[in-house]
Amino acid sequence: MAKKNAKITEAKVDIRYANSTVEAQTELPENTSAAVLSEMNPHGADESRNVVKLTADYSAVETDTDKKYAKGIVHIKNRFRMPEKQLFKFAEYHAQDAEKTGYSNYSYWKSVWANFIKKKVAVFMAFVFIALVVFTFIAPLISIYDANTVRIDHPNRETRFLSPNSHFWFGTDSLGCDYWCQVWSATRTSIILSVSVSLGQIIVGVIIGLLWGYVRKLDRFFTELYNFIDNIPTIIYMTLIALMIGKSTLIMAIAMIAFYWLGTARNIRNLVFMYRDREYNLASRCLGTGLWRILTKNIFPYLISVIVLRLALSIPGIIAYETTLSYLGLLDISTPSLGILLRDARSNFLEYPYLLIFPAAIVSLITVTFYLVGNAFSDACDPRNHV
Repeated sequence: MAKKNAKITEAKVDIRYANSTVEAQTELPENTSAAVLSEMNPHGADESRNVVKLTADYSAVETDTDKKYAKGIVHIKNRFRMPEKQLFKFAEYHAQDAEKTGYSNYSYWKSVWANFIKKKVAVFMAFVFIALVVFTFIAPLISIYDANTVRIDHPNRETRFLSPNSHFWFGTDSLGCDYWCQVWSATRTSIILSVSVSLGQIIVGVIIGLLWGYVRKLDRFFTELYNFIDNIPTIIYMTLIALMIGKSTLIMAIAMIAFYWLGTARNIRNLVFMYRDREYNLASRCLGTGLWRILTKNIFPYLISVIVLRLALSIPGIIAYETTLSYLGLLDISTPSLGILLRDARSNFLEYPYLLIFPAAIVSLITVTFYLVGNAFSDACDPRNHV
């Protein structure tokens, strides 16, 4: 008898309620004997389905409402005896809790900042760049000498190609000018130039890219314009502008903006294709929403991370391009920049390596800084990374 009871307890029972009849689906061992089945199914069973019909006895009602049942145990005979107080729990309505359920304190820029500050290296490099920019304005004030004046009052009367010392912290150049002031003045000029050109080409490129990708009638025009400008090397355009109009920093900055927008516009145009015909944009057009509202509200937010990344990476690219223009003599040398210092150092850096080390170190620092900060901020701007 003990063996029979053990076999009975091994059967897995799944209770299913249907009106007043309770079906118990059993999974019995293959070697279960007929005697065991007869004890398990006193009311008769459908052997083909192994379903046992159990009739609920509603006359037996549990009166103890505080009675506790062990977890994980299926009470075949006691479940229907449980009072309504234990079977159901009525939900209470609270107006304040309902408002909290439907309220979200999500803020896009707060989430961007929260994700950005998690990248410790990027935050550190951002502070390094801010300190670098601030120091470009402070350095001339704490310097003993002037950046552009040739000093002849040095005790030795000869100030050309002096190595870094207590009087000339970065040494002197071929004219005897203080290299400390020149480096920081050139850094300030290069940062202002690169940031201005990058912002300008990003603004122009994003506007043209949005129109290029969304307005189908303009696609042919901008495609032909892109092919016409892009098939000719940019350095040829810059050379013609420098020879025909001038080599001033302002003219060359405007010229760089005029040709640098091509890559940004092309990238934005390809991204707009992904979002142009989505359902919410089709619904906006059907409702009569204006073109600029669709571009700025429906499409532009999806492009922020890409725009930030291109902006961050274009700043060191502009500095490198400005260095190339200075090396080729297409930029006015009256205003010192990092490119001009690197160009002047190319003929003397073997004998006087400090002329190349200081400006090259600053250019490398700016490049690495914007690469790390740009990638981290771009990832933080992506809504898919927000929790």
